[in-house]
Amino acid sequence: MTTVGSTPAAVPTATLATGGISSDSTRLKSKENLEKAGKQFEAVFTGMMLKSMRQAKLADPLFDSKALDTFKDMQDQKTVAAMAEHTPLGIGKAMTEFLSKSQPDLNPTSG
Repeated sequence: MTTVGSTPAAVPTATLATGGISSDSTRLKSKENLEKAGKQFEAVFTGMMLKSMRQAKLADPLFDSKALDTFKDMQDQKTVAAMAEHTPLGIGKAMTEFLSKSQPDLNPTSG
């Protein structure tokens, strides 16, 4: 790794100026990236909702073990990913539309 002065050449100066957090926002200007983030948000939100539903036990389970809990968690992850892809609740789309309003490059001006 080469250094220029005291700044490593492999790290952008914008990252160093913000304490390690990149201030490069060019990836936000893509509609595909925004839609992907919306789907991921939908999956995370649905996963949190499903986990909360699982924690609200209405009765004691007949068979309960740590392995069964792990399997349920893995099954829930696959379920929420499929739900976000095929039958979304709509919160990801709402978030995508809200965030796209703040990006003038993503909004075609009509008129």
